[in-house]
Amino acid sequence: MPKKTAASLTANRSALSHRVAYALRHPGRIAPYVRRSVRDAWLSAKHPDHVDYYRAVMASDTGRNPEAAVGSQTHERWLALGAMQFDYLAEHGLAPGHRMLDIGCGNLRAGWRFIQYLDAGNYYGIDISPDILISAKATLTTYGLQDRLPHLTLTHDLTFDFLPDGHFDVIHAHSVFSHSPIKVIDECLAHVGRVLAPGGFFDFTFDRTDGVEHAVLREDFYYRTETLTALASRHGLVARFMDDWEERPHGQSKIRVSARP
Repeated sequence: MPKKTAASLTANRSALSHRVAYALRHPGRIAPYVRRSVRDAWLSAKHPDHVDYYRAVMASDTGRNPEAAVGSQTHERWLALGAMQFDYLAEHGLAPGHRMLDIGCGNLRAGWRFIQYLDAGNYYGIDISPDILISAKATLTTYGLQDRLPHLTLTHDLTFDFLPDGHFDVIHAHSVFSHSPIKVIDECLAHVGRVLAPGGFFDFTFDRTDGVEHAVLREDFYYRTETLTALASRHGLVARFMDDWEERPHGQSKIRVSARP
């Protein structure tokens, strides 16, 4: 995966000039982008609500390839990205006895490793897509993890209203906010503190820009770090940018939030 550079962190991918220059450099990606744009227009017209829209995107992508639907073009990359997420949290304090909430768990790219590692019953995965959760059940079967008793739940929002107060030591959202408008992120940060256990933390990745915040279609959203840290602060959370995540071969950045003392 390409390293972040000053140019990539200031690029406005929604600008016509950027799209034209990108097309000239990568002519083979023009047709896929056109198909994606047509789908975006069609689904946007059918689904004004963003969650409904992205659920339809996931249904379309999962129908073709569940691993590609969660951003992995090959099985090897699916395994590598899952390992990257697991290794990072294991190095940063995740313990078998912890209760973990995995927001946007997908088809358990990283989740099967967390389920294998945590004590039975301690993994809770939620997702907006019923199609990808069906694929998640297949992943459980593939890795023989039925006796770990993970919880997999379909949701339509990020209010966590069905979960108990102070329950989760670790909350994790990988490549969720990169596909979320600010209203969805605000909803999550407004409620996540309630379900965090004392001393717990919430890690999330996001597509970072140091320039103009922008979106590509309705699928990819780019935010400045200070926008998200300030939003967390308004909800009584302490946020810090995780510099050591930048050393990993991943295009997104990471922020950790915890309850304010």
